[in-house]
Amino acid sequence: MRLGVLDIGSNTVHLLIVDAHPGAAPLPAWKSKISLRLAEHVRPDGRIDERAIDELVAFAREARQRAEDLGVTEFLAFATSAIREAPNSREVIAAVRDRAGLDVEVLSGDEEARLTFLAVRRWCGWSAGRILVLDIGGGSLELASGADEEPDVAISLPIGAGRLTREWLTGDPPSEDAVREARRVTRAALGSVIGRLLRAGEPRICVATSKTFRQLARIAGAVPSSEGFYVRRSLSREDLRTWVTTLSSMTVAERTRLPGVSESRAAQLLAGAIVAESAMDLLDISSLEIGPWALREGVILRRLDGLKS
Repeated sequence: MRLGVLDIGSNTVHLLIVDAHPGAAPLPAWKSKISLRLAEHVRPDGRIDERAIDELVAFAREARQRAEDLGVTEFLAFATSAIREAPNSREVIAAVRDRAGLDVEVLSGDEEARLTFLAVRRWCGWSAGRILVLDIGGGSLELASGADEEPDVAISLPIGAGRLTREWLTGDPPSEDAVREARRVTRAALGSVIGRLLRAGEPRICVATSKTFRQLARIAGAVPSSEGFYVRRSLSREDLRTWVTTLSSMTVAERTRLPGVSESRAAQLLAGAIVAESAMDLLDISSLEIGPWALREGVILRRLDGLKS
């Protein structure tokens, strides 16, 4: 079957079309995206503004038309923290349904963590043993640990790279005090849940997903995405610690000149590095494997699993 997936994230809205069937890896057939930055289109009362809703509806309408043109037989749309936390989330979802003809599922933070874990488990296979998964989004950090397809622990924390940047790292470059406070807030949030992950058991492999981790690995020397899915990529705590210091003194314009860093993500890169380093420190992770599958693939695999029953 040919599946279409619309991923409405805090930073970017992605369309992914795959050819898939139960028991096989989904094969990408088409993808496109817009950098909508929903979390930056929030009014003082917390509501997502009309301009962002209009842009989201327009892209959703285009995505549905593209999916129909490419022979998609089923379309899945889901949203994460930016819409989940907005007081007018129902209004946004209704606008996409009524004006673009798509029903959107709003995932909880724990569901994000569990579905990302499922994708990583399928990619790594059973030989990986217990896996610890980390995923940094725009609004939240997801963590999950387990030895089966369902994690024993799944956690979502409101310390995403976009949120941390907006709330603490507003200077260009930010002040030393701002960086210190962002680091303190991040570690305090992690410290409140770290025991749950440690009690779950020591992982055999630690895997990071998301654009933020891929960009951090790239500036630390990992091969570019153009080399394909199957090339091993990793990120060491030692390299990351060096880059946190370096990024703290760089302007956004200077970060955009780093290898693999997109203009739309450059402002959030320092925050992502702070979150990543904090998690690796508190969980005592010396190195992370960078996984190519994440939440979108987890949503697809969950749907395929449903076809078996």
